[in-house]
Parts: sequence; C-alpha cells; structure tokens
Amino acid sequence: MGLGNLGHLSLRNHSVPPLSPRVRLILPFFLACAFFLTCFFLLTPERVMILGGLMVAYYVPPSGKESLIPLGIVLGIPWWLMAFTLAYLDVVTSLFMILNLDRAQRLPYLGPWISRSLASGHEFMEQRPWLARWRVPGVAFFVMLPLQGTGGVGATIVGIMAGLSPAEILLAVGLGATVECLVFALGSELIIQLLMTNLVVGIAVVVAILLAALLYFLVSRYRRRRAQV
Repeated sequence: MGLGNLGHLSLRNHSVPPLSPRVRLILPFFLACAFFLTCFFLLTPERVMILGGLMVAYYVPPSGKESLIPLGIVLGIPWWLMAFTLAYLDVVTSLFMILNLDRAQRLPYLGPWISRSLASGHEFMEQRPWLARWRVPGVAFFVMLPLQGTGGVGATIVGIMAGLSPAEILLAVGLGATVECLVFALGSELIIQLLMTNLVVGIAVVVAILLAALLYFLVSRYRRRRAQV
C-alpha cells in the first residue's frame, strides 16, 4: 500500500480473524489473566500481586514503560520478567484492537483517542515514508520510539494504515515492544545497581538521562509544530 493512500484508509475495513464477537472480546483478557496466573509459578504470591497491580497501572495514564519497569524492579520483580510482562501486554492490547477495533471506536473515551491516533499516525508516517516500505520493521521501529505514545494501540493503527496483516502487526508490536522493554529494564537494573554502589554517580546518571529525555521531548514537539505551520 502506498503512503499516499494512508489517509483514505478506513480502519473499519481491516481484516479480522473469523471469530465470534464474544470470543474476540474475551480472548485478549483471557490471555492476560493466563499470564498473570502463570506468574505464581515464578514469584511469591506477594510479588505476583505487585506485578498484577503494575499490569493494571500500565493502562492508567500517564504510566508507561519508562516509569513502571524501574518501579517493578525496585519492588522486587526481576528485570527480565518486567520487560516480558509489558511487552506481552502490548501484544495483547494490539490483539484486542485488531479483533475489536469497530467496537473500540464507539467507546466514549477510546473512540476519540483512536481518531487522534489515526491523525497523528498519518502525520508521523507522512514524515517517514520508509516506515510503510519497511512494513514489519518499520512498525516495530515506531513501537520502539520513546515518548511517542506508542504501544499496542497506536502501533496497531499504524500497522493497519501501512497495510499489514493481523499476524504482521502482532509480530511488529512484539519485536518493537520487546526491544524497548529490554532497553528500559537493563538500563534500570544498571542504574539501580549504580545507585546502591555509588549514590552520587548514580544520581548524576539519572539527572543526565532525565535531561536527555526532556531535550528529546522538546525537540520532537518543536518539529511537530514546525511541520503543522
């Protein structure tokens, strides 16, 4: 699909696996609950409940990977499990969007958000036409970008706009979210260890990272405003 056709693509016409409406609605929640129950074989019950709270918090703005992954590690969740958990949630969320997009567009809060994501996603891809050409790697890269409000919802919309099949969208979201979560998890683990061994250096590293993130956010916002003029 050419980039010039993205703005005319109807999200209501995307292909949906042949499942009943009830199965399409329940399946993502079942997969999330199954993962949560599996964690009882990996962690103590107390830490599983902490992980469950973080899973719920992931869907409450402004929580995100950059805040929940370090928090989970501090609370005793292994870094690799925090990374896998949030990447898995992105895939499950993407699956929910693929299966229930028509229904989601009619919801009071999610529907308008989808419309805004469609507009911003179209603008984002117009500025980066190679994303559509690269298909799965391009959408995966979109997922990995920090401070873009990406994840299961936004990446699914971009994937549909790029003409990806449901399987390709899930693959792209899984790859991008896994890389992003591993970067945050490993970085958080290293910074926590540094804070424990050398507090001053650790604080300096944290401040430098926060300043770099702020600079990236300001530059991205400035570029978006310039593009709209």
